[in-house]
Amino acid sequence: MASWLSYLEQLHTSAIDLGLDRVQAVATQAALTKPAPRVITVAGTNGKGSTCAMLEAILLEAGYRVGVYSSPHLVRYNERVRVNGQELPDSDHSMAFHAIEQQRGDISLSLFEFGTLAGLYLFKHHQVDVVVLEVGLGGRLDATNIVDHDVSVITSLAVDHVDWLGDDINVIGYEKAGIFRADKPAICGQPQPPASVPAMPMTLVRICIRSGISLIIR
Repeated sequence: MASWLSYLEQLHTSAIDLGLDRVQAVATQAALTKPAPRVITVAGTNGKGSTCAMLEAILLEAGYRVGVYSSPHLVRYNERVRVNGQELPDSDHSMAFHAIEQQRGDISLSLFEFGTLAGLYLFKHHQVDVVVLEVGLGGRLDATNIVDHDVSVITSLAVDHVDWLGDDINVIGYEKAGIFRADKPAICGQPQPPASVPAMPMTLVRICIRSGISLIIR
């Protein structure tokens, strides 16, 4: 496991490389864009981890088999992936890393991108009913956003990661609302979100009109 992590840390030129093209290509190749029948994606400035933990507890109590992906870890990398409330052993992670390494070809991936794909692989391998994904940074261009998820959650909004997201709360709101999906539930816990968040559905409408796709917003 340690050798894998050391290898992955040196695999890509930068630790953070926002964009979906590379990770999307590998996910499509490996059939990982829908790792479970139901997927919930959680973004936000604060409260993502606790929201994911509460969703996990509720779903487990309801009898579902649940996978949770969160980052960063506090002590061990294994904390990032849980199945039915339990961390997975090193052998599972090594198996997933090997599978993604076989699928990526010559596509370069950051540690977070590689780890996200490996997490999706593990959820599919363990046949979970519901996956809860914690966004790493922003939302729109985060590796978790390659997944065809069913519910989008924004916990809160504030200025953070200014080097990557800027210091304009409307821009930050736009980036986090980039996880919204057409005709899928979207929840925002911010009492008064910036205008860019409720505007995102209209952006989806314009995209659908240009593409000739039907869209219903409830």
